[in-house]
Amino acid sequence: MKKTILITGGAGFIGSHVVRLFVNKYPDYQIVNGDALTYAGNLENLNDVQDKPNYTFEKVDITDETAINALFEKYAFSGIIHLAAESHVDRSIQDPLTFIRTNVLGTAVLLNAARKYWKDAMDGKRFYHVSTDEVYGSLGEEGFFTEETAYDPRSPYSASKASSDHFVRAYFHTYHLPVVLSNCSNNYGSHHFPEKLIPLAIHNIRNNKPIPVYGTGENVRDWLFVDDHARAIDTIFHNGVTGETYNIGGFNEWKNIDLIRLLCKIMDSKLGREPGTSAQLITFVKDRAGHDQRYAIDASKLNKALGWAPSLQFEEGLEKTVDWYLANQDWLDHVTSGAYKKYYEEQYQQR
Repeated sequence: MKKTILITGGAGFIGSHVVRLFVNKYPDYQIVNGDALTYAGNLENLNDVQDKPNYTFEKVDITDETAINALFEKYAFSGIIHLAAESHVDRSIQDPLTFIRTNVLGTAVLLNAARKYWKDAMDGKRFYHVSTDEVYGSLGEEGFFTEETAYDPRSPYSASKASSDHFVRAYFHTYHLPVVLSNCSNNYGSHHFPEKLIPLAIHNIRNNKPIPVYGTGENVRDWLFVDDHARAIDTIFHNGVTGETYNIGGFNEWKNIDLIRLLCKIMDSKLGREPGTSAQLITFVKDRAGHDQRYAIDASKLNKALGWAPSLQFEEGLEKTVDWYLANQDWLDHVTSGAYKKYYEEQYQQR
């Protein structure tokens, strides 16, 4: 059956990979990319699909109830994949109200629109809310986040995402809205806005600038190649059980400092530099407020129930990522605007 799917935040990092996958894999679906094109949203991310007949872009702010209702009237969506969110922890510490507005109010506006327009025909509909592992808080040296782990958000960003998760579940229980949720670990790959760790380091290494590392770099993250996340979203959207939550992880933990050292080694090789050259750029900076020590996802439910697993080893995925950034310097130049540079200078003051 032909479906019309709204993908919110489709011009962003993860969203653009999901849009590309759905447009190419499902030519019978009409894919509508709804994005406000804030600093991290970039239509250049989708140059390769922008002219496909089953792709449409709509510039929209998810907090604008009138605009969202108009989209539902225009397209009669049968599904929503909701990725639009403010997502950078550092920005949330500087400006928490923006995160509350976009992540909480924006999600509620979408839920309300889906409830309004689907109330008489819920069958075949799906509201998929994409969230983060950061809602679970911080782990010690052992253990993993599961779907049953209690929420314990530590930053305004993770608190806003936790709140939006609760609203999605509330609409499922109260209004029987057909929802499904996922909480994913850190993503890496192409088209990532260069304030995040990996693209920031690649950009700075290439330009012989300091690589800022918070604290001592001992914080641990579980990394997943973004294309694997997109595949997981595809799997859950089509086969996930309504009302259920699925954790998505890479089974791939790295200390920040070890990841940066590996990245320096790869960049030295790619740029023809002497081994150890790029590592000299590592610069330790004042630690982030409320910096969670360790995230680690147990994705066994998704693996066992729906058959999903990561496709790449981290070293291979990281090399692919480096190759993309080195081959797409024009893209990087376009997104590193003056506003971004000002934010960067304020955020990463050397310790």
